[in-house]
Amino acid sequence: MAMREFDLNIERVLENWTVAHALREVIANALDEQALTGTREPEIFQDGDGRWHIRDWGRGLRYEHLTQNENKEKLTHPDRVVGKFGVGLKDALATFDRHRIDVTIRSRHGDITTGRQAKHGFSDIKTLHALISDPADPGFTGTEFILHGNALSEAQVEQAKALFLHYAGDEELDATQFGTVLRPRDKRTPARIYVNGLRVAEEDNFLFSYNITSPTRALRRALNRERSNVGRGAYTDRVKSILLAGEQDEVIEALVADLQNYERGTQHDETQWLDVGLHACKLLNARRKVIFLTPFELALAPDFVRRAAEDGYEAIVVPETIRRKLPGLTDAAGNPIRDLGRYRDEWQHSFHFTFVDPGDFTPAERAVWDTLPRIFAVRGGRPGRIKDVRISETMRLMEGRYQEAVGVWEEADGLIIVKRTQLRSPDAFAGTVLHELSHALSGAPDVSFAFEEQLTQELGRVVARRLTQTADHNELTRQTTGFPRPERPWASMPPRLAAGGGGRTSFVRDNDFDL
Repeated sequence: MAMREFDLNIERVLENWTVAHALREVIANALDEQALTGTREPEIFQDGDGRWHIRDWGRGLRYEHLTQNENKEKLTHPDRVVGKFGVGLKDALATFDRHRIDVTIRSRHGDITTGRQAKHGFSDIKTLHALISDPADPGFTGTEFILHGNALSEAQVEQAKALFLHYAGDEELDATQFGTVLRPRDKRTPARIYVNGLRVAEEDNFLFSYNITSPTRALRRALNRERSNVGRGAYTDRVKSILLAGEQDEVIEALVADLQNYERGTQHDETQWLDVGLHACKLLNARRKVIFLTPFELALAPDFVRRAAEDGYEAIVVPETIRRKLPGLTDAAGNPIRDLGRYRDEWQHSFHFTFVDPGDFTPAERAVWDTLPRIFAVRGGRPGRIKDVRISETMRLMEGRYQEAVGVWEEADGLIIVKRTQLRSPDAFAGTVLHELSHALSGAPDVSFAFEEQLTQELGRVVARRLTQTADHNELTRQTTGFPRPERPWASMPPRLAAGGGGRTSFVRDNDFDL
């Protein structure tokens, strides 16, 4: 059969396409044929004469494949193939021709070369034609491109292969219905965005690479004939979908770890997307004992965070934008997300006092404890609603804060409970008792008008009673009333109190009230 001429209707197009672009189209077709037929790996090699071969082992190229038409078979399997636009092969042949690279295509359906011929009926117009002849080997398996020309080099072949996930060697970390999360083989290279295995963009500040196997309509529109340098806006939604659908621990751990890099300015772009950051927190909360907090909270409550660590919780520092969204959310297992506030509430709920018997006090602690009757006496007696004062090793947290209180008023039991550390000095002990007494009498919390008013009255009552015992006040009384100055009241104090108790520095001075 004589050679037939197939007009490709191409004169001069795609001036910006390189040889690597053209090779990409040929390699894409070979990989697609492998995926669709389940045949062996395509071969790419250079023979002894310097010619490059790209061969698949599929059904063989037909001249009909040179028409510009969407491939219905490839459209049926969009997640398995790279090409499906019906223009890539023609573009590749035109690019080879422009760079003076000779092309021979072999298959059992015929052998094809290219050349410029006059357009039928228009002898003054020359376009690129496919020159089709009978197959040299009717039993040939697959399709083989044989390329030769000075413009074709090994570097360009490697450049073309690098555009494919198939040859990149990236490790798959997670697979979803939208695509896969990848770890680049070479960590020095930028992250890559693939669409069905073909690289369409690079990202300098992405944590992972991604292969999108289910493109959105916007992404399909953005995949121009070059299929390179696709803008981020076209694939961001799909990258998010991949991450939100993922459940692999390694990916989640990496996302959460990256959340904590924002303070250092090294946070990657994915974790700056709020929905991705929250998703990572939800999955991590379901897997491990963690507490999410901001850098400010970490600085505000270091002791409480250490206590959480002692309880087996890991502190995860997240941006304020993430932290604000956590209250009220549940994790992947339906459990509430545990931020520092929730852990505080859980800790308060499970708290119990560890009371200390006065018989177990040290001598110094006992000396301070024995001042309790005189503390009440100096303010006019113990109010009836206060049934007892007790000492505890443990203490609840202060209202709305992450530090332990030093004393509490337990209204239901009529108890003032003081933390044992307050027995370190009579000043601390007396101040705590009078503070909690003010809560008992006012029935009001800290930083309230009723409490402040009651505390002011207590201070006034104590000072007024003390003034009646000071030398200055007694002298004033003597001058104004003619009554003699009484003896100094601390002269009859027990020796251990006068000495400060247990060898401690004396806390009774002329300007102190006498306990």
